[in-house]
Amino acid sequence: MRRVPIVPTIVVLAAAGIMIALGVWQLHRAEWKERLLAQYAQAATMPPVDLDPLLDGRTALPPLGFRRALVTCHAQGQEPDIHVGRNGADEVGQVYVVPCRPGAAGLAGRLRVNLGWAARPDAVDRLTLEGIVAGRLGAVEEEGPITLTAATARAPLVPSQPSSMENIPNNHLAYALQWFFFAATALVIYAIALRRRGAPKLPPEP
Repeated sequence: MRRVPIVPTIVVLAAAGIMIALGVWQLHRAEWKERLLAQYAQAATMPPVDLDPLLDGRTALPPLGFRRALVTCHAQGQEPDIHVGRNGADEVGQVYVVPCRPGAAGLAGRLRVNLGWAARPDAVDRLTLEGIVAGRLGAVEEEGPITLTAATARAPLVPSQPSSMENIPNNHLAYALQWFFFAATALVIYAIALRRRGAPKLPPEP
């Protein structure tokens, strides 16, 4: 019986171990995502939160993701960030987003407002946002922009469709199963290769 090759075996076992570790990590991510979605669902039913006292960065933040909120914005003649979105009738078009307080630091600088929807990307060139805006927040992460979708819009815009938790994927369990499958497949293929390598060979015919 031939000896098992050391280096290839170490490589295969290491690769399988990494795949299994990635699968376990994805399982932990799936649990984290389930807790996050549950937090979002709870926050969505809570009373509106006033964001003004929270923007200084010195106040502990309550759960904000997908919560109704109001905030005072100061933005004059801003060129909007225009991207694909939907209105309340679920029609596809363009949504117009501007910063709530341009140039501000901390949470205030991360906050932007989805001011409305239009069928065309050239409905308005610049937008002014001055005063209190009420609407619903989207997902809130530790870093990156936070978007408040305004409940009302001024012509020619109409209200945009608020962010929905249904659009947040939770595919981590499927990813975990894929990594476990890859690890099992690698081990099975290598075991078959070792078995064939150790099988006796017939002598050549005379």
